[in-house]
Formats: sequence, C-alpha cells, structure tokens
Amino acid sequence: MADEEKFDAVVVGAGPAGTASAITMAKAGLQVALLERGAKPGSKNVMGGILYNHYLEEIVGEEWKQAPLERPIIEERRWMMTPDAAISFDYKNIRNRTHPHSYSVLRARFDPWFAEQAEKAGAMVVPETVVERLIVKNGRVIGVATGRGDDLYADVTIVCEGIGLGTGLLESTVINGTPLRRKLRPNEVAMAVKEIMQLDPGLIEERFNCESGEGCTVECFGDSTMGMSGFMFIYTNRDTLSVGGGALLSEFNQTLRTPNDLMEHFKQHPAVKPLLRGAETVEYLAHLIPEGGYRGIP
Repeated sequence: MADEEKFDAVVVGAGPAGTASAITMAKAGLQVALLERGAKPGSKNVMGGILYNHYLEEIVGEEWKQAPLERPIIEERRWMMTPDAAISFDYKNIRNRTHPHSYSVLRARFDPWFAEQAEKAGAMVVPETVVERLIVKNGRVIGVATGRGDDLYADVTIVCEGIGLGTGLLESTVINGTPLRRKLRPNEVAMAVKEIMQLDPGLIEERFNCESGEGCTVECFGDSTMGMSGFMFIYTNRDTLSVGGGALLSEFNQTLRTPNDLMEHFKQHPAVKPLLRGAETVEYLAHLIPEGGYRGIP
C-alpha cells in the first residue's frame, strides 16, 4: 500500500460488526478498507454462537443461504438452576424447520466467509494489520497508523475492535482534552468463557432431542454462575457443542473466582454433566464483553 493511501472509510476489526459496516458502505459505492489484526478474520474472534439470519439477509441478500452455518435453532430452553436441580422453560416452533430465524455458528468458519462478501462488494480486506493509533488532526480523526509502518487516511474511521478495557483505540485517543470513550468500570464489563467440545452428531441429536441436522439452545440461570450476575449456555453445532457463559468482571474480583472455576462448576451440574459425557474439549476461549448499556456508548 502507498504510504498515505486515502479511502472513503477505514474499518478497524473484521468481526461481524466491522464486516457488516464494510459491506454496507461498499455496496453504496464507497472505497472501504477493512483491517483485521488476525491472520484471517475469525482467528481472534469470540462469541457465544447464535446468529439471527434475518439481519444477515438484510446485509448480503440471498447469499446468506451459502453461509457456513451450523444448525438451525428449532428449540430454545431456559433452565433455572439450584445446586442439584433445574426447572426448564422451553419454546419449540416447528415452523423453524422451514423458516429458521436463527442458527448456531462458529466464528472461525463464519467470519472468513463474511469477509469474502465484503470483498465481493468492493471492500479491501487487509489481515495481519495492527492499528496502533488513530490519527487526529484539527480535532477530528482522519485515519489510522498501522504496525506496517504506513498510514491509511479516510473521511470516516469506524472502530470495531471490541473492548479495550482502558488500552483500546477509543480510550487512548484524546480530542479536546476528552477521550473518545471513557474507561469502562469492572461492573460494566463481563468476562465470558467458552469451550468448543467435540461430540458425534448423532449423540448431539439424541441427547438434546433434536431431529437430524436441527439444533437447540440451552441457557442457564441461577446456580449456573455460582451466585454471580450472568448466565451459562450450551449451543448445538454440527459436530461440536459450544459450552460457556460469563459474569460481571467486578463479581469475579469480589469472589476471587476464575472463569475456569465457573466453567467447571457448570459442567459438573447434574443436569449438564450427562449432556457432555464423552465430549472432548478442542478449543478454549475467553473474552471481555462491554455491558455498560446506554452509558457505555462512546
């Protein structure tokens, strides 16, 4: 790239939010650069794992049907848990078999495909690029400085890097004496943890009472989080389970518990343990999630 390449817009972060914005702007005829610090989109991204296809269709049209989705969600279950029991509230809609409204997804598969849609729309996707700082001139952001030693300039810069917890681009960029985003407090941030556990597709369908190729969600409240504010979940993928959850960072600090404590406590619950029997953990992920609501908006 040229030392001072100019775009209509630069987007920092090729997660779903950043890629969706890049696709939308590129379809409108703007010159867009989508920057991703990972080797490819999805390599450093984490989420629970449910995607609502209505919104995906709004962005990419009929192409959404080609997306690498896992299972259509036919049933949603809510468990209220005590240490040795669970009460279940379930919702099942057979219409979801022909008109699904959500799917389980794995970001390592979905994000590269989504970034390809941005390229097809005309955006330039640039992986392995760390944005070190926002470039400010005359009281406004005019571009980004990257770890590659070259600067990218744009009329608009969209930051979709996730939570920086005091070290992010928004917190470290000061304009007229004020940071673009104040540092979030521990009670405005959740620590989430997730394991991807390998399990035979037939066993998934048998244990979760799903038809072939269909899936469900299980979201658990109460004792599942050891008394902390949050919830745990199990989402069914094709041949894996996404098992995880989280709680406020402030409550981890107060209780001196760790995300691993939370995960192991949940997996050993008598209502959960039989569902996971024989499953092998193939990936472990942790991530911070902003929970500031309206007050947390930059």
